[in-house]
Parts: sequence; C-alpha cells; structure tokens
Amino acid sequence: HVLDISRGKPAPGIPVELYRESKLIHSAVTNADGRTNEPLLSGAEIATGHYELVFRTADYLRASAGEPLFLDDIIIRFHVADSHGNYHVPLLLAPHGYSTYRGS
Repeated sequence: HVLDISRGKPAPGIPVELYRESKLIHSAVTNADGRTNEPLLSGAEIATGHYELVFRTADYLRASAGEPLFLDDIIIRFHVADSHGNYHVPLLLAPHGYSTYRGS
C-alpha cells in the first residue's frame, strides 16, 4: 500500500517487487487506491525468513514532483518471524523522504 503524503492521495502505478532470500517471488503494480490488487504473499506462501520489498518509485516521483528526482527505488528489508502473522507493510511516500511501519 503506497500513500503519497505530499499530495494526500494514494500513489497508483508504482511497480512493487517482493523478494525472499534474494529471490523474486512476486511483483505487482499499485492500483488507483495505491494498493496491489492482491496480497503479494498470503496463507501457506508465508514462510519465516528475510524479505525485501522494492518499490520502484522513480517514474511516479519524476512525474508528480515537478523537480529533480531525489529518491529512486525504495527498498524495505524485514523479517518474518511468525508464518501465521499478518504483515502489511505500507509506504508513506513524499518527494524527499518516506516512512514505513508494520501495519495490521
């Protein structure tokens, strides 16, 4: 889920890739609501281990910021300790910074 906090809107059209142990396991593009149409990982697919989400934000930021690009790809590395847990990892995006957290 990607929200453009500088515009107060969801961020559509951002490619997102999910890796586990450096292997690409799923990719998607955010929709008009800033979300992927389906979870990148769910149910039995969730395994303990190290993951990496790559948000390919450069094109979106270049088109919406109207100024020189500061951020390119945003990479979030996290660990899944509970394969039965919920791991919602939203990205709060702005032209010069970002934030993330483990949502519910």
